[in-house]
Amino acid sequence: MNPLDVLFIGGSGIISAASVRLAVQRGHRVTVLNRGTSTTRELPAEVERLTADATDPAAVAAAVGDREFDAVAQFRAFTPDHVEADLRTFAGRTGQYVFISSASAYQKPPARLPVTESTPLHNPFWQYSRNKIACEDVLVRASRAGEAAVTIVRPSHTYDHTLIPTSGQWTDVARMRAGKPVVVHGDGTTQWTLTHTEDFAVGFVGLLGHPAAIGDTFTITGDHAPTWDQIYTWLGAAAGVEPQLVHVASETIARAVPSLGDGLVGDKAHSMVFDCAKLQALVPEFATTIRYDQAASDQVAWYEADPSRQQVDADLDAAFDRLVEWAGTVPTA
Repeated sequence: MNPLDVLFIGGSGIISAASVRLAVQRGHRVTVLNRGTSTTRELPAEVERLTADATDPAAVAAAVGDREFDAVAQFRAFTPDHVEADLRTFAGRTGQYVFISSASAYQKPPARLPVTESTPLHNPFWQYSRNKIACEDVLVRASRAGEAAVTIVRPSHTYDHTLIPTSGQWTDVARMRAGKPVVVHGDGTTQWTLTHTEDFAVGFVGLLGHPAAIGDTFTITGDHAPTWDQIYTWLGAAAGVEPQLVHVASETIARAVPSLGDGLVGDKAHSMVFDCAKLQALVPEFATTIRYDQAASDQVAWYEADPSRQQVDADLDAAFDRLVEWAGTVPTA
């Protein structure tokens, strides 16, 4: 493939940064538009930088000016009015508009597994997911009307060295090391697909400029779907301990810790296993090469490298204590 001029809106986040790096490695001319404030993930020196708030369509339009791109990758749009503004900004000025949606938009609970691109989009539990569905609706209408060359991608739980996947993140690690139980939603046996950002990047960059990707939708998740008990146990092993797991219903956790509720009841409470054959037909090199049992130690090491990262959420820690105490009073038979 010839080198492409690609604009990443976002570009420094957990999902996008690895894709930026891979696009540069493959010889594409990459421009990143964001606020320029992130220091967690360094961008390659070859990247051109535009500074603007990626969630402000007017600021994006001003920063981009009258430039044209072979592909625009939108990682930071969460509402349909934002997508509509993008369509106006980039009308006639890009050969491909790639929208990063979310696999949380798929039917919850799923009627059958594995989930594919034809699984209905319906999530009555999480407004974030419904907003992503509304964004997709705007883009599908534009695509069918011939007004935009659109590709929609749906990642699920994508992580890097900074994002611990458990509900408490570093607070869970601190609890494990203190000998305190950690709260696992449900019975711990539901399967949850985890995708390392470097694996996601292979699928994503492979779709850029691909003519068969225009007007279509792709799940990018890989096939690594451990249970939640496994995820917590691997994290504990990386932290040097064997964790005590206490299982609590997702709805109970949601009531006790409302900030966790939507993501649990609207996504993580359900076994989510995906079929990525559609993506692999266009990007045959896409595969799961990094599993969480391999990556958990990288996460713990990143937190340990800087004490300022090791923040324990005192309110969440106290809520977990209450949930553990409550679970101990519930009859098991």
